Amino acid sequence: MSARWAAFRALMALPYDDPDLAHAQLTVLARQIPMLFIILTTNALALAATHIDTAPPFLTIVMPALFCLLCAHRVRFWHRFSLTSVDGAGALRFLRTITRVVAILGLVFTGWSLALYPYGDSYAHCHVAFYMSITVVSCILCLTQHRSAALLLTFLVLIPFTIFFLITENLVLIAMVGNVAIVTWGLIIIMLRNNRSFAKLVVAQRNAQRLSNENLRLAQQDGLTGLPNRRRFMAELDDTLAAAQQSGACFAVGMIDLDRFKAVNDSYGHGAGDRLLEQIGARLATIAGADRFIARLGGDEFGAILKDTASEAAILAFGARLQALLDAPFALNDTALATIGCSIGVATFPQTGQTAEDLFERADYALYDGKQHRKGEIVLFSQALETEIRTSSQIEQALRNADLERELWLAFQPIVDATTNAVPGFESLARWQSPELGAVSPGVFIPIAEHAQLINHITLVLFGKYLDAVRLLPAHTIVSFNLSAHNLSSRATMAKIQEMLRGSGVSPSRVSFEITETALLRDFDLAAETIETLHAMGASIALDDFGAGFSSLGYVHRLKLDKIKIDRSFVSNIENSETAPKIIRSLIDLCRNLEVVCVVEGVETPAQLALLLSLGAKLIQGYLFAKPMRLEAVTAWYESRNRLALPLYPDRLCG
Repeated sequence: MSARWAAFRALMALPYDDPDLAHAQLTVLARQIPMLFIILTTNALALAATHIDTAPPFLTIVMPALFCLLCAHRVRFWHRFSLTSVDGAGALRFLRTITRVVAILGLVFTGWSLALYPYGDSYAHCHVAFYMSITVVSCILCLTQHRSAALLLTFLVLIPFTIFFLITENLVLIAMVGNVAIVTWGLIIIMLRNNRSFAKLVVAQRNAQRLSNENLRLAQQDGLTGLPNRRRFMAELDDTLAAAQQSGACFAVGMIDLDRFKAVNDSYGHGAGDRLLEQIGARLATIAGADRFIARLGGDEFGAILKDTASEAAILAFGARLQALLDAPFALNDTALATIGCSIGVATFPQTGQTAEDLFERADYALYDGKQHRKGEIVLFSQALETEIRTSSQIEQALRNADLERELWLAFQPIVDATTNAVPGFESLARWQSPELGAVSPGVFIPIAEHAQLINHITLVLFGKYLDAVRLLPAHTIVSFNLSAHNLSSRATMAKIQEMLRGSGVSPSRVSFEITETALLRDFDLAAETIETLHAMGASIALDDFGAGFSSLGYVHRLKLDKIKIDRSFVSNIENSETAPKIIRSLIDLCRNLEVVCVVEGVETPAQLALLLSLGAKLIQGYLFAKPMRLEAVTAWYESRNRLALPLYPDRLCG
């Protein structure tokens, strides 16, 4: 008997030996107890309503009104309740209080409902029984995490309920008692199991947290470079910000990205890349100190916190010192040296950011701007970049909310054989007409879509429109479609493009995919695999903006390309440049030797065309022949192009 009594006491006891469990129980109860009071109020009002014509007003009006006020007060309390200031001991006190309140309310509601039983007909009697049974079930469910309170309430309600209705000798009510007893017994078993599972879960989470804290203590250093890692950097940024907010000091946050690191990995392998990072870490450690915190954030990206620094001169001086440190050659092995350099973006507190997140993001945005427009320089976040961020955010939001099927469209620019006046193909170009922003340049919205991870969806929408258009363009023309780096690195997107092409009825021989060197840089191996698959389908591949990158020739050598498009930057100043004509002639000869089609982009004047023809150019694309036009305008352009061709090269046409 003593063992059973001990087991019962243990069952009804609070977790005094585990304050964390008590706190976890209170956390769940704080969300569920308001629902318990709402259920009690609703059930009580319903029971009072069915007895209002037969029972005394004290039982049907006064008591329910008091119940409503009490329950509303407790709902309001728990709605405002905050666990932030409650520790384990405080949670235990709350659980004891909840147990007492549950006991009192259980007795009061039970006594009140049984007091209504003598009034009304047999339906009203059944309602009393139903009220008590459904209430006890609801309370068990709402108090699952508070085992002792749930059990106590069950005993306080179920025992009087069972005794009272058994002595009525009403077979219907006695049957209800039996049903309620069985259901309650089952719920109690489920509640006890859930309670044990909950306790085990809390213990497991606590152990996991302890392990995580230990790992956090041990994992504050980057294993490769020996510098602090990203986690340590963010913690240091939070600490520096808090100290600066108290003292009124200024500081700067810098983001550092290595400029030619990927080329080292691609050329010499990841082992050489790791050795390079080790040397970089050793150099950066020489300029770190109490007021200069430097960490490796991941990959080839590093972070710096310049404490008590906000002047532009001091920041630029630090950046120049850091760049000089990284500009010096690194030894990859006994014979190979690498020169990398870096780009730096900086944000300052309090001038350009008030929170750690703002400072980090704005330094990163300054770095991004530098990589795009001022590679190898140090860029300070400015009001101009702030405006750019807001504009980008507005465009991104408009893209997310856009009806892309309706707002996106394709323009088509012809590629003309200047020696015959034939039109062997077109390039399709993305356009976006936003109802909110108007016409948005693809040079603006495409990078934003890539950054926001919307580009793959946009590409699929445009490709559907592209396939519809190809069927309407002259059957002898090849029409090109531009793919971004994100498209090539997404297997799902490329698989969908292939599926759409197969089901379109468009011959793959009329389809040409244009890619840029940037797309290849992102993941060359995956890009090469995708290109091979597209080739196998019968589509052709064009390398766009050829000559603008430092390693384009390497890609021509390693990839099976069908077409090369010479970048417009060589054409824009061809008449006044000594080197541009020589480069273009060399590229044209290269394409001829490789048996690759060559297209010269950006031709705008007859003088440029004449010079290009003398260099051996044949296929031309540019405003001289046509600006990008809507699909509906292509037919009209075809009708007028012979008249336009006459003044462009009269000698050929009149001979």
